[in-house]
Amino acid sequence: MRHLPADPAGPATVDGPRVTMSNASEAEPADRREVESAVLEVVDITVRFGGLVAVSDVDLVVPAGEVTGLIGPNGAGKTTLFNVVSGLQAPTHGRVALDGTDITTWSAARRARAGIARTFQRLEVFGSLSVRDNVRTAAELKRGFGGDGPSAQSVADEILERVGASAYAYAAADSVPTGVARLVEIARALALEPKVLLLDEPSSGLSPTETDAFGRLLRELAAAGTAVLLVEHDVDLVMHVCDRLHVLDFGRMIGSGTPAEVRANPLVQAAYLGATPELAS
Repeated sequence: MRHLPADPAGPATVDGPRVTMSNASEAEPADRREVESAVLEVVDITVRFGGLVAVSDVDLVVPAGEVTGLIGPNGAGKTTLFNVVSGLQAPTHGRVALDGTDITTWSAARRARAGIARTFQRLEVFGSLSVRDNVRTAAELKRGFGGDGPSAQSVADEILERVGASAYAYAAADSVPTGVARLVEIARALALEPKVLLLDEPSSGLSPTETDAFGRLLRELAAAGTAVLLVEHDVDLVMHVCDRLHVLDFGRMIGSGTPAEVRANPLVQAAYLGATPELAS
């Protein structure tokens, strides 16, 4: 459990399960702008596995040009929500929209062609292929979707350089350190030139130096217009790179807002972040 210092701006007020600023009239226009700029929308998503409710009535928007964080304890439903967005899990209720188009019934392959790429909590690299060929395969698929431009080989080389894994280009993917394999997954996703990039615990296995570089990469991707949705347990990373955070606990959204707002939310402190003595008093 990570303990964070109180934010100098002071705590936000809480209304029900959502974080709201003290001046609601100022927050509403910002919320409307967020929805209008959203590339990805998750609306009222519920997922049940028999009698177990894994995700309950979750709403989420991911705007273009921002890093949106999704955090919460283990078992909160984060990966299940990722599976719904990427098409690997059908929701029991609710819908998913990409650029305003309802894609709830689309296959995972169709969503990938439309611009959704993801990484996985459990590493999913092609172990028998080289690092370069892992990325080149995705670049070839992108060209098969109708893309033009540079060769798949040059795309792979450029992206591996960008993510900091070019030194391992000709190594077998199953022989590289875990942190490098994470970067290979990210590079492979980027080769699809996604509108929405879903990253499931991507900093796992990275050194502090690699994590800092990864944070800079996320900000660069957002600045270029990519909508990034990040599931991550490294609280320092999400607090520094995310524009907005959403917090799941037992499948329900218990807080949303800027990192400062979420950090000051008593519900989030109790469920996930922990409260400092100053915040708890």
